[in-house]
Amino acid sequence: MSVSLTFRKRQRLPSLLRLLILTQLAFNLGFYAVLPFLAEHLGQGIGMAGWLVGCVLGLRTFSQQGLFVVGGALADRYGIRPVVLTGCALRIAGFCWLGYAERTWAVVGAVLLIGFAAALFSPAVESEVARQAVRWEEAGGGSRTRVLALFTVAGQAGAFVGPLLGALLLAVDFRTACLAGAVVFVGVLAGHVWLLPQHVPGRRRVRLRGGGGGLLRNRRFLALCCAYGAYLLAYNQLYLALPTEVERTTGGQSAVAWLFALSSLLVVTAQLPVTRLVGERLAPRRSTVAGLLLVGAGFALVAGARPAGWTGAAGLLPAAGLVVLLTVGQMLIVPAVRAWVPDLAEDGRLGLYTGALSSVSGLIVLVGSAASGALLDSGLPSAVPWLVLAAVPVLGAGLLPRRG
Repeated sequence: MSVSLTFRKRQRLPSLLRLLILTQLAFNLGFYAVLPFLAEHLGQGIGMAGWLVGCVLGLRTFSQQGLFVVGGALADRYGIRPVVLTGCALRIAGFCWLGYAERTWAVVGAVLLIGFAAALFSPAVESEVARQAVRWEEAGGGSRTRVLALFTVAGQAGAFVGPLLGALLLAVDFRTACLAGAVVFVGVLAGHVWLLPQHVPGRRRVRLRGGGGGLLRNRRFLALCCAYGAYLLAYNQLYLALPTEVERTTGGQSAVAWLFALSSLLVVTAQLPVTRLVGERLAPRRSTVAGLLLVGAGFALVAGARPAGWTGAAGLLPAAGLVVLLTVGQMLIVPAVRAWVPDLAEDGRLGLYTGALSSVSGLIVLVGSAASGALLDSGLPSAVPWLVLAAVPVLGAGLLPRRG
């Protein structure tokens, strides 16, 4: 599908959907100007041990993904506007703090604030996009999966530009990259104060209390959360295992930005065709299983090449293969799961369920990131850590609910 056709499809969407899709682009632009370089800053700039770097990255993910359930519930209760604006303000403060943090406690505090900010605005935006996509589908406008794929494309467009911007800013220092990320969110905050509606038509607000019990009894939804957590833990290795492998093969981190750019470029150019050719033809479960198996194959590829000890350009080929397979898997998994959640959620509590999906998976990442950081530093035979990582998404595929 051409870029112009994609743009015309976006123009036919309701104005609120267009705003939320562009919001995702801006969120990721600011976020990815900083995050891909955080592990190197913690390890080389501050001198943290590998297990502690993994723990900090896991805390960042948990404070974001793990607390999505809070942001989602607040969005169900109060609407998306106050939740999104508060999250943007906290993200600005967190990036500024991280830029000046030099001690472990300060880094942890800044990372937690950055994560919690996203725990407010991301589930509010994601759940509203999913709700509007279902309404759009029911009105005959088109497939909800394709709308959610377009949402993914917008996010990855930001993720494509973000690391390149961050790499340029790192020529000055890490602090400059953090402050630039804060500036992006200042712009997002100002734009949403002006454009985001006070009340979304047709959205029914519910009480904060009363939704958790039904969620905890929903076994199909909890199984989906665990499988998605396995995917997210694997994806999180782009920030932990991938930089380690790039450092080993090239002696530096500059290639990390280009590998992130490769991933984002693939999503931007191929997400909609993949969704049209595969994602819309497969049930959500089959699409998710296929994606998880591809992610596992990416880690197995590195495991197979690792004993050879390749370095330089040849050494980057398995890492690039991992990025490609993981990205194609992501293109199958993420829109399918987002399209699946509204069918499992209780009426009026899509924000809660969207948040809970990320909260459960964030807890898995918190535990798994510290373990994978220790695994990479363990001194085991070089292929073993990568084989263990390959097994994670394969196990996740086995956890998926049997229908859907």
